[in-house]
Amino acid sequence: MTETNEDPRAWLEDVEGEAPLTWVRERNAESAARLASTARFAAIESELLEVLTSQDKIPGVSQRGEFLYNFWTDAEHERGLWRRTTWEQYRTAEPEWETVLDLDALSEADGIQWVWHGASHLAPDYTHALVALSRGGSDADITREFDLVSKTLTDGGFERPESKGGLGWTTAAPDEVFVYTDFGPGTMTPSGYPRTVRRWRRGTPIESAELIYEGAPEDMYIGAGSDRTPGFEREYVQRAIAFYNSETYEIRGGELALIDVPRTAESGVWREWLLVNLRDPWRIDGSHFPAGALLATNYERFMAGEREFTVLFSPSPTTSLAAVTQTRHHVVLTLLNDVVNSLELVTPPGRADSGADDDGGWRRRGLDLEGTEVPELGTIAVGPVDAVNSDDLWLTTAGYLDPTTLSVLRLDEHGETIGFEALKSLPSFFDVEGARVEQHFATSEDGTRIPYFQVTPGPLLERRPRAGVETTRGDGFESADGSAQPTGGPRPTLLYGYGGFEIPMLPNYSASIGRAWLERGGVYVVANIRGGGEYGPAWHQAALKEKRHKAYEDFAAVARDLVARGVTTHAQLGAQGGSNGGLLMGNMYTQYPELFGAIVCQVPLLDMKRYSHLLAGASWMAEYGDPDDDAQWEFIRTFSPYHLVQDDGAYPPILFTTSTRDDRVHPGHARKMAALMLEKGADVTYYENIEGGHGGAATDAQRAHMQALAYEFLWQKLGAS
Repeated sequence: MTETNEDPRAWLEDVEGEAPLTWVRERNAESAARLASTARFAAIESELLEVLTSQDKIPGVSQRGEFLYNFWTDAEHERGLWRRTTWEQYRTAEPEWETVLDLDALSEADGIQWVWHGASHLAPDYTHALVALSRGGSDADITREFDLVSKTLTDGGFERPESKGGLGWTTAAPDEVFVYTDFGPGTMTPSGYPRTVRRWRRGTPIESAELIYEGAPEDMYIGAGSDRTPGFEREYVQRAIAFYNSETYEIRGGELALIDVPRTAESGVWREWLLVNLRDPWRIDGSHFPAGALLATNYERFMAGEREFTVLFSPSPTTSLAAVTQTRHHVVLTLLNDVVNSLELVTPPGRADSGADDDGGWRRRGLDLEGTEVPELGTIAVGPVDAVNSDDLWLTTAGYLDPTTLSVLRLDEHGETIGFEALKSLPSFFDVEGARVEQHFATSEDGTRIPYFQVTPGPLLERRPRAGVETTRGDGFESADGSAQPTGGPRPTLLYGYGGFEIPMLPNYSASIGRAWLERGGVYVVANIRGGGEYGPAWHQAALKEKRHKAYEDFAAVARDLVARGVTTHAQLGAQGGSNGGLLMGNMYTQYPELFGAIVCQVPLLDMKRYSHLLAGASWMAEYGDPDDDAQWEFIRTFSPYHLVQDDGAYPPILFTTSTRDDRVHPGHARKMAALMLEKGADVTYYENIEGGHGGAATDAQRAHMQALAYEFLWQKLGAS
């Protein structure tokens, strides 16, 4: 491969070239010798694999017709089982499952290591599905039609070759699908996603599919889908111009009708209603609606030109809208107030009260969760059981120390709670005795309050032993391997962050963190920095492009606050993040090296001069800017870790991990940065998983191995060795 931008390490961008893979194998061997040869690594890997393959996991399900479908992996089914059961069985402690598709058997038969990417069932009879499978975990996948009656791949059915893209049922299904995929030169966007949508009829070659819409050459992604709700059947084309910039068209009589809302808004049609969630303020027909608001109007009247809206939610300085869920008769709002969840129910006219008529207006009230145990600093998530026919809700609760529970909340058409059924709960996979969860606020450089969650383990004086691990004395009390520290003073602390793409970091239950970090005496912290969605669109927009440094200042402020409060010391403070969080880690490494004792940088972006030319990178220019524009490169270079390395810089130990099969964030970022720092004699550890895609691993065994490498690295650098 020729060098790019006179970069002497550009040859490492050749993903599967012989020379780069030789370099990768050499680094992997060095890392394995350093990390994977210890007794602690073996113990952590075993403990994590036990969790990942546990039969006690909650089998999350989706109701499709009479069945509840689930995808399941365990020690005997590494690639996984697509399976189904009935409500009667699911309520039991040990349901009987019917295998629909065995991915391990299919992988063996095809000679391909398939990774499950999901299935799209065809309503309302649910006799057909479109199954997406990935080779080794990459974003590019294939789609094949599946017969849910015979439980076999449909011979001669719809089949899409490997590419980024997909198939979607039309309103004429099962004999017709939308197809958006690679049709050859000019049909993919610069981001590597489909640029066209076509209508493909059964029995015809895919090449003859009828063109419906072709996006502009610089667009990000073009797709399509249908709403098959009886009485509200509609078809749509989605045009993603860039992140936070899109258009939706309804296909009406063969013509495309634009749903004319702001391009930065998220909109959706729910039965007779149009719901619009604003990212920016909107002035329309004399009305002014703030960013972060949720609006509703009658869809058909809107398409006819009327612009009269009802405000279902308006944000406050501390409260934002995290999610919107529809059931048969209601809209459920998931709210965040200083990053703490609550739920509200909104019911449209005609359903607000028993016997109400259309002039009753929308009704909004808190959702009755009586009988549900919700952690004080935890997360509540809801989803429709059957949004077309029912008002029942899946209700999932979790906290850092509270195992995940799954229940069903049953509502009537007026929004009254008529039943609550606790279904499944995780066991406690790690010892929480004496542990506590707290929320604190740091002050960033510009005075902004930055929330963060802190999970502190208990004294752990008699930490339970793990299989095959001898108990030894470590730094003041009994621990299994000497990782733990005295309870009275600063401890090894792991600070995690993301800060991008309007994604909030919410409390969750992680047995892996519990076993590998908390039980060994480490403190775990999650920073809710700008760039995320913790306080709505404004929190995200505060760290876009030329303001990106705000996210990094926020993370650094949390790091300093932990030291100032005596939780840890800089030498004992580790940081971890992946993808956009990997870019965050790169900037902590190059701009704030004095704050950290070790950094784990996973599937990262690091070369911000090249990122928009590598794989899906062009799709993120709305987040970071265009490095090919000289004016924008001036601010992008200030957060491009690959270009911020100083010849005389003192940098903390760092672990880079990535995947050869990652076709979203190019592994060249991690490879080149590791090579650069090795040239400078820095303390660098590098490991690249051959499979895994952007998730970094394709199987539970690979996930356990990759996670154990990171934890062993952190304990070696931050804790007792």
